[in-house]
Amino acid sequence: MKTSQIDGLKAIETRIAPLREKLRNHALYGALEDIEDVKIFMEMHVFAVWDFMSLLKFLQLELTCAAVPWIPGKNAVLARFINEIVHGEESDLNEIGIPKSHFDMYADAMQEIGASTEKIDWFLNEIRKTQNIEFTLNTLEIDNSVKKFVSNTFRIIDSKKAHLVASAFTYGREDLIPDMFIEIVKNAEQRNQKSSYSKLTFYLERHIEIDGGDHGPLSLQMIAELCGNDKLKWQEAEEVAVISLEKRIELWEGIYQALVLSKMHKNVFAV
Repeated sequence: MKTSQIDGLKAIETRIAPLREKLRNHALYGALEDIEDVKIFMEMHVFAVWDFMSLLKFLQLELTCAAVPWIPGKNAVLARFINEIVHGEESDLNEIGIPKSHFDMYADAMQEIGASTEKIDWFLNEIRKTQNIEFTLNTLEIDNSVKKFVSNTFRIIDSKKAHLVASAFTYGREDLIPDMFIEIVKNAEQRNQKSSYSKLTFYLERHIEIDGGDHGPLSLQMIAELCGNDKLKWQEAEEVAVISLEKRIELWEGIYQALVLSKMHKNVFAV
């Protein structure tokens, strides 16, 4: 990797460090106390699980050849990286060895714990019919933080600039802290011996396994390759990294407020 590329990555890391810190210390994590809280979280967060796949698919189209006649790509390392992620995200094996996308695994886990998939199901059915993201988002009855998050994702994709999509893909998708989720799920299972949350547990443990691999370094290499020595591209990638994390923080805030409201209602009815 060239010095200019290393400097570009360092500049982005320095710029987004305060945002990452804000995200990791968000009050949302402290508000997630039981399986009812996880339901609310998943009903909103599922839209981020879904739109991640469009970032990934755009990069697959850019970094590999998905056309006939096939033409050799410029960078086999990045092509392999993207294809490996697509393979896992789109056709991984679930807890009983059946091929499923991670999105479908997430939706299955939602149903298992009693979270509603009504809004995401409606949204996807409308997208199939209209192919119009903005119109369908505006029609959807959900918190504005979710709408803004998905809208921002597709604004970046619509730029048709691979280095911007790569930046959103790499920097805008912070971890869920799945260890904490697993603890909540296992505690819920212990309190209610009749309940099993094997699908959610498997999904979370699978992501811990995947995140422990080499995806992080390769995603940074992808940005370095796509930005090269172009100062404007590095500036644009940095701005997208900032905006993507800001939208993630807004989403976290929206989910947090939904949790606070839910707890207030519980307390009122408990009196």
